[in-house]
Amino acid sequence: MSTLDHTLKPETTAVRRMEVITGPGRRRRFSRDDKARMIEETLLPGAVVLEVARRHGITPQQLFTWRREARQAATPSVDTAPPQLFVPAVVESSLPERATARPGPKRRRPADPACGIIEVEIEGVRIRVGRGADARMVAALVRALKAGT
Repeated sequence: MSTLDHTLKPETTAVRRMEVITGPGRRRRFSRDDKARMIEETLLPGAVVLEVARRHGITPQQLFTWRREARQAATPSVDTAPPQLFVPAVVESSLPERATARPGPKRRRPADPACGIIEVEIEGVRIRVGRGADARMVAALVRALKAGT
């Protein structure tokens, strides 16, 4: 029988498949982890977006959209991004204010020991760093505090 012959009776040897869709179609929701995993698959060397999309039952356009959104999320703009690390600074002046400026030779006063102190508090642990502190020692202390949190 040629492909041009039309018959009203189907062949008994042919197996036919019928799909019945009941109810309204729903949008599928993918978690962030699922999206990230699919995007990661497309970034592998030699990966084809169409093949990855077919394997997961979505369109390639959806994958390209997720990739674009992931790129935009990875590089936030300066205007909309909140600061990553914000630490409130409190400045306390311990030196008395000068009443009047007197003309004459300038005299050097010894530095106040409380002047120039940096105080860091992390989860109830407080470090005070005074003048002349070794920068490597301060960095080691901050790293130790961070490791403990």
